[in-house]
Parts: sequence; C-alpha cells; structure tokens
Amino acid sequence: MNSLRRRLILLLVASIVGVVGLATAAVLSVRGGGPPPELTVPWVAQQMELVMRLPGPLPDVLRVEFTDHPAGGKVAGPETAMLGDILRRRGFDVAAIVSDRVDKPGQIASVRLPDGRWAIMEVPHIDPPRREWLVLAGWISLIVAGATAVSVYFTSVLIRPLEMLEAAVSKIGSDGVLAAVPEVGSAEVKATAHALNQLSSRLRTAMESRMRLVAAAGHDLRTPMTRMRLRAEFLDDERDKWLHDLDELDRIADSAIRLVREEVNQDAVEPVDLDKIVRDIAAEMVSLGHVVAIGHLDAVSVRAGALGLRRALRNLIVNAATHGKACRIDLAVAGGRAVLTISDHGPGIPQELLNKAFEPFFRVDPGRLQSIPGAGLGLAIAKEIIERYGGTVTLENRKGGGLAQTVVFAAV
Repeated sequence: MNSLRRRLILLLVASIVGVVGLATAAVLSVRGGGPPPELTVPWVAQQMELVMRLPGPLPDVLRVEFTDHPAGGKVAGPETAMLGDILRRRGFDVAAIVSDRVDKPGQIASVRLPDGRWAIMEVPHIDPPRREWLVLAGWISLIVAGATAVSVYFTSVLIRPLEMLEAAVSKIGSDGVLAAVPEVGSAEVKATAHALNQLSSRLRTAMESRMRLVAAAGHDLRTPMTRMRLRAEFLDDERDKWLHDLDELDRIADSAIRLVREEVNQDAVEPVDLDKIVRDIAAEMVSLGHVVAIGHLDAVSVRAGALGLRRALRNLIVNAATHGKACRIDLAVAGGRAVLTISDHGPGIPQELLNKAFEPFFRVDPGRLQSIPGAGLGLAIAKEIIERYGGTVTLENRKGGGLAQTVVFAAV
C-alpha cells in the first residue's frame, strides 16, 4: 500500500461507500420504525367512522373484526390519545385504544361501538421486504463497483502530473543534469517541479565545481613546475629535488583523478563489517610505521561499498596518524547507529577553519605545503564517499588537544 495511486483509490472508495452506507443506514432506521402516527391514526379514525355510520353489513375492504373485548398488547399512549381526540372531534364519544401487536411488528386499534362491541382494525404497517440483507448487499456491491471505477479514473487524472515528473527525472543524463521541468499544474505539482529545477541547478553547480577543482589542481601544479624549470640548469646537483617535485606532481594528479572518479566508479552497496575494515586498515597503517591504536570496537555492519568505504576510512586514519603523530580508533553502536571516532594528539584545526577542512586542496598553513606529503584531497574524498553511502563525517577539536573525526552510519 506504498503506492500513491493505491492510497488515493482506497481513500476515494472508502469515502464514497462510507457516505452512501451512512445514508442507507439512516433510511433503514427511519423505515424500520414504520410510518409516523400522524399518517396512520387519522386513516384508522376515518375507517372507524365508516363502521359506525354505515348501516347493515360492512364491505370486506374495511377488514374490521368485532369482539367482546379490546385487542391485547401493550397500550401505545400517544397513538391512543390521538385516535380518541380525532373521533371526539368527529362527534363520536367512544373508547378507543391503540396497542402493540404481540405476534408481529405493528399496532392494532380497538374502538368500542355504541352497541357495546369492540371493532378491531389493524393499523397500516410497512413490512420490510423479503431477503432484505441480500438486497442491501447487492446495493452496496453496486456502489463499491461504481465508486472503484470512478476512483481509478480520477486518481489517474490526479497523479498524471506526478508521472510526468517521474518521467522527467528518469531522463537525467550521465552528466547528472536534469532538463528543466515545466512548473505548471496544481500548487503541489508546481512545488515539486520547482524543487526539481532547483536540484538540477545544484547538480549543474556541482559539475562546475568539478571544473573549478581541475583548475585549482592546475594552479597548484604551476609552483612545482616553475621550480623544476629553475633547477633545470643545475640538474646534476638538484636531482633529489627534481624527484621530490615529480613525486608531488604525481600525488596531486593522482588525488585529483581519484576525486573525480568517485562519481563514476561506484562499487555495489551491501552489508559490510565495519569493525573488520577498521582492524584491517589499522594493521596496514601499523605495518607502514604509523602509530595507530584500537580502543573499544563493537561488532557492527553497515550498508556501503566495501572498496569505497575502505578508501574513505584509510584517508581519515592516515590524516590522523600523519598530522596528529598518533591516533586512536573507537567504534560504538548506539541507538541503531554505528559511531566511529578517530582521535589524534596533533595541533588540531583552528575553529574558524573547521568548516573548510573538507574543501579540495585544503591546508591549515598554506605556506608550509612541503612539511607533510599530500595533495590536500584526502578529507574531500572521504567525505564524498561517506555521504554517498548515507553516512556523515564531522571534525571537532578535542579539549585535551588534537582532533576528533567522527563517522556515523546507520547500523544494519
């Protein structure tokens, strides 16, 4: 029942059937009590007047019986008073009683004639039709069938603009840009189309950001390339510096290419053991000479791509182990979430620069680019991967010194 079409059809059918059902119940309740006494009692009084005025045998159409006593049953007070009052106004001061029938629904009128006999007459009563509930079931079935047909038609009309929007979204090209959607129709459809157009605009901005990223990489490449040109005259004495600059060029180019490829080469999303990945990366870092310690580590799985998640966490751990000299990794499960904390003992990041740490080529001190190897893209790549898999990553300076990198995923 997650389909909007099905929900609308069900709502419309339930509304129509509910209204008609209530109206039918109201009609049945009124009809079940029989006709009101204002219609039946005057008719009985008229028939009784004919009985008392006509001489000789009465016609069979009157259907009157004569007995020595009134009919039994519980006396109906309002009807009895009404019948007596009508007869008195017509000049007959006689006893009149209206009582409920004992054998079946309905009432019986008893009037004492001048000769002492009692004239017994049945008060008109409309009996319910035979197989009443079968007729009612057919009536309701017909209503349901008609309401369903009407609901299906109007639901199709209502969701047609949404289907148009869905078709437009499905046509997003490989460049991630959505063609402009006409903002026409109802207020809700206009709002949806407007939101999609805004999304398209943001996607276009993101693509332009990638272009600016390449431009920034080219700008950063100019400095080592200039140094290489200056040292060309001293190639014999400057060989090591040449190799160092070439390594830096290679790191910058490789990191930029990886960041761009993260949008294209996406591995399959599946449950992965986060604790196992953390242990493997920590062991790898230790083997490379980094000081990495594992603290509390809960066993937990998250939905992500194994290769991409491993690359993101490795970047964060390398960042902590390199800039923070040493780091500690903790993994806890709380409230259905896996919380991974990577804390180090380095100088941290100035508070005013924390919100820029995930920007490409970010450096805390741009004047000391050569102090620590790297292109400044590790955090940007890690954030790109983690958010793609529905997680979050935040940075916070620790009170005792150092930086804490916190990654949060929904636990599986």
